Amino acid sequence: MKSSVYKFKTEETLTVFEFISEGPKGKITKIVKFNPTTIPGFYNLTVGDKNLLTNGINDKAISDNGDTDRVLATIISAIYAFTTSKKEAWVYAIANTKSRARFYRMGINKYFSGIQKDFDLFGFYGGGWEKFRKEADYIAFALKRK
Repeated sequence: MKSSVYKFKTEETLTVFEFISEGPKGKITKIVKFNPTTIPGFYNLTVGDKNLLTNGINDKAISDNGDTDRVLATIISAIYAFTTSKKEAWVYAIANTKSRARFYRMGINKYFSGIQKDFDLFGFYGGGWEKFRKEADYIAFALKRK
């Protein structure tokens, strides 16, 4: 990974990762969470700002804290850690906004050469899943360790 990664803390199951984004807007606590689904072995990836009142995740927040590359690198690092402990897991993320889809695509494209060596990567486009193409306008993404 080319960008530096924020130090994060996690728990023993490696399903919740927390780190602090630092930039012009101050320190913003971020959460990366792998939520189990009703389908065994499938996990929904949720990323967002920590709501300090509820300890929940605001996955619609756009922090714009000037550290996008470092945040993306940290999210990818969390995915590597999670899938190292759960090699058979499928991880997927559904973008809840166009800007969030762009954010995910930007991260995947930036680190694509490394990601494709370690993961099978798919995008949801036109009503179905397909092998990831850098130029496609996906609304959801899925990956699994090779």
